[in-house]
Amino acid sequence: MLEQVEALMREYVESIGDSKSLELYDKVPKGKRLRAKLILKIAGESIEAIELASVVELIHAASLLHDDVIDEADTRRGVVSINHKFGNMTAIMLGDILYSKGFAKLTDLPNCVAKSVSSAVTKLSVGELLDVELAENFNINQEVYFDMIYKKTASLIESCAYSAAYLAKKDTTKYALYGRNLGLAFQIIDDVLDITSSSEILGKPSLNDFREGKTTLPYLYMYEKLNEDDKNILLSYFKKDLNKNEAQWIREKITDTEAVEDSIKYAKKLGLEALDSIKDENLPELEKIITDMIVREF
Repeated sequence: MLEQVEALMREYVESIGDSKSLELYDKVPKGKRLRAKLILKIAGESIEAIELASVVELIHAASLLHDDVIDEADTRRGVVSINHKFGNMTAIMLGDILYSKGFAKLTDLPNCVAKSVSSAVTKLSVGELLDVELAENFNINQEVYFDMIYKKTASLIESCAYSAAYLAKKDTTKYALYGRNLGLAFQIIDDVLDITSSSEILGKPSLNDFREGKTTLPYLYMYEKLNEDDKNILLSYFKKDLNKNEAQWIREKITDTEAVEDSIKYAKKLGLEALDSIKDENLPELEKIITDMIVREF
């Protein structure tokens, strides 16, 4: 079914009638299609489910194009990013094209679904703005961090689960909770991998989040446990190109404070709550999505 989603996404872009847009779209890295997989696992093989998955992934691709411009990213999933290869203006306009086409096709779906997805994309954009604002200073407020990752990442995944359940005439409340927690856990694990994975695996420098001014959950947990002198050292490294000794200092403090372990533990808690919300639905595929994400080597 994912092949049908990929084909329909390309068909949507091709229908615009602009060869340059299609040429650029073909160069956008495809990724894991988590949102499409989630929709299809919940809603099955219906035409509406495939259309919803295609629309959501088109919108998500647009958000990543804009995100790469904001982050001044050179790569996306190990591949040269559109903004780096063709310039920021091209990446922004391609993102706008994909957004516009996605929203145009969204109107073909049930009104309830269209409202849910469009509302989530608004939250996603607010979350992106909040992420940019938070990068100005080291954020020590966990509540602010969770609000940001809910809007930026979890809100769209929550909407995917809700909308797929609506199409399949299932309990939308249960699935929305599953999607929300999946999205939060997904972002926390992504933040952890920025610290624990090598640059080769990430396709970008490790500790890149801290360098960009992103105070993710492991850093929040670490900061809480540091003494005042170490807190001041950490703050002095914020948004800095770290040398080898500075990067090693951060890694040692993360290890000493068990910040990564605590972050993984919280992500697992969210994952278990997600699974509990759909425990009577008999969908082992959704359990696998959670376990594949969290039960791994870090």
